Amino acid sequence: MSDIVFGFPEIDPVAIALGPVEIRWYALSYLAGLIGGWYFIRRYTAQSPFAITRAELDDLLVWVTLGTVIGGRLGYVLFYNLPVYLQDPLQILMVWQGGMAFHGGMLGVVLSFFLFAGRRGLNPLAVGDAVSCAAPIGLFFGRMANFINAELYGRETDGPFGMIFPTDPLGLIRHPSQIYQALMEGLILFLALFALSRVSAIRHRAGVLSGVFLIGYGIARMIGEVFRQPDAHLGFIAGGVTMGQILSVPMIAVGAAVVWLCRRRPAMAARI
Repeated sequence: MSDIVFGFPEIDPVAIALGPVEIRWYALSYLAGLIGGWYFIRRYTAQSPFAITRAELDDLLVWVTLGTVIGGRLGYVLFYNLPVYLQDPLQILMVWQGGMAFHGGMLGVVLSFFLFAGRRGLNPLAVGDAVSCAAPIGLFFGRMANFINAELYGRETDGPFGMIFPTDPLGLIRHPSQIYQALMEGLILFLALFALSRVSAIRHRAGVLSGVFLIGYGIARMIGEVFRQPDAHLGFIAGGVTMGQILSVPMIAVGAAVVWLCRRRPAMAARI
């Protein structure tokens, strides 16, 4: 049994209630991630070799927001709960009931910034680097929102500390895995990418930072899944492996390929 058992903080999932209108922390986490990412990208692209206008940055925020929401929702439907949604397709539109998948959101964002860059005459890899460096900001707030909602909690633990979540019907002492993932996928990954982005030789090789993000997130997610309770309707896929770990393997492979290819190419301008 764990030596220290932390009580779950009493945080109302509803941040603001104005009559029948409720604004939840989960929605605010998306807002904070998008605004924080937009602000970081604005500062990041003010450096060489980027050439992007303020109006283009505002448009990029809209494209990335749509890519995140649409991709995240479709990813959850396809990767995690397809049989349920096939029985009632209208549930796909009920995003307020929860159900978003990072890997689907990532694919949606990649598609959005490639389309955005193509329409604006920008180098999509350079745009991808800017978005990748900002993405951990949103990941941090998203995982903290998971913690506030007492969802996606960790596996049972008999380690030195643990936590009992009010949403756990078994009342077990569990890892606060949302906090672990917020630190790994959010804070640590952001600091690593920020440090690399300060290196001129790396910043001028469009695509390298995007590849590092894919590798870093994939590794962080695979580690985090060791502590996180698998989705109840999926469980372990095979041999103790979770769906999150399976989806992270191609991310790491693609990221490594991107880094290898982009490092061998000459420095590229941000605008084609």
